[in-house]
Amino acid sequence: MKTFRGTFTVMVTPFTEAGALDLAALRRFVDWQIEQGIHGLIPLGSTGEFLSLSDEEHVAVAETVIRQAAGRVPVLIGTGAEDTREAVRLSRRAEALGADGVMIIPPFYSTPTEDELYHHYRTIAGAIGLPIMLYNNPATANVDLTPPVVARLSTIDNCRYIKESTLEVTRVRDILRLCGDRMTVFGGILGFESFVEGAEGWVAVASNAAPQALSRLFTLVADEERVSEARSLYLRYLPLIEFVGGQRYVAGSKALLGHMGLPVGTPRPPRLPLPDAQDAVARDIVAKLALRFG
Repeated sequence: MKTFRGTFTVMVTPFTEAGALDLAALRRFVDWQIEQGIHGLIPLGSTGEFLSLSDEEHVAVAETVIRQAAGRVPVLIGTGAEDTREAVRLSRRAEALGADGVMIIPPFYSTPTEDELYHHYRTIAGAIGLPIMLYNNPATANVDLTPPVVARLSTIDNCRYIKESTLEVTRVRDILRLCGDRMTVFGGILGFESFVEGAEGWVAVASNAAPQALSRLFTLVADEERVSEARSLYLRYLPLIEFVGGQRYVAGSKALLGHMGLPVGTPRPPRLPLPDAQDAVARDIVAKLALRFG
C-alpha cells in the first residue's frame, strides 16, 4: 500500500454556468494544484458536493482527476454512502479506476452503533486492497468517531488513516496514543494545530485556493521543525481558512477561485452562491493575499 503524508486538497467540483460538469476546468485545476506543490488530492468529498452528483458524474470526476494527476501525487476518492453495499461498490470502482486510496465518511443518517461502524468498515476493507481514510465529521455525519472507536477500527488492516474534523485538537494526541503506528492522523479543520500535535497531514478546504502556502505550512512544522515561522504563515492565511470554514466551505471556495481567475461555477442547490457582502469579503481576501490561478 502507498503511504500518504502532507497537505491534501479536498477538491471542489467545477460546474459550467449552465450547471453541468466542467471537466476541462477540473483538469486545469488538477495541474495547477500539483504545480503549486500540493501533496495529494481528494475529489468527491463534502467540498466536492458528492451528494449532489449523479453516478455518471461521480465516475467522470474520479476518472478525470486520477488520469490528470497521472501518479504525480496520490489521489484518494471519496466513497462514502449510507448503504454498506453502495460504499463497497463505489470503493471497488475507485480501485478499478486507479485510485491510491479512498476516504469514507460513516453512514450519515442511520446513527450506527460502534458494532455497526466496525462491520461497515470491515466489510469495505475486505472488498478492496486500497488504504482507507476514515472521515470523522460529526457535524455532518451524525456520528462521532471518538478516539476509542478509532482505536477499534484501526485493527482492520486497511483502515490506516483518519481525517479528524472536529475542533478538539487533543483528539490527534489521543488517537496516536491509543492506536500507535496503526493509524496516521490528518487534520480536517485544524491544520497547524494538528501538525504540532503529531498529525502527518491535513485534508484542507482552504488549499483549494492556496495550495502552495498550506503545503509549505506542513513542511515547516513536520519536516523542518520551524514552528515559529509556520505560525506566522498560518496567521497570515487564517482569514482564508476561517472564510471557508462552516457552511461557506463550498460557496466560499468557489467564489475565491472565481476571483482568482478560475471560474468553477456555483454550488448546486440546496447550496446557494455567496450573498454580495460575503462575495466582497472573498474578493478582499484574494487581493490581500495576492492569490491568483495560473
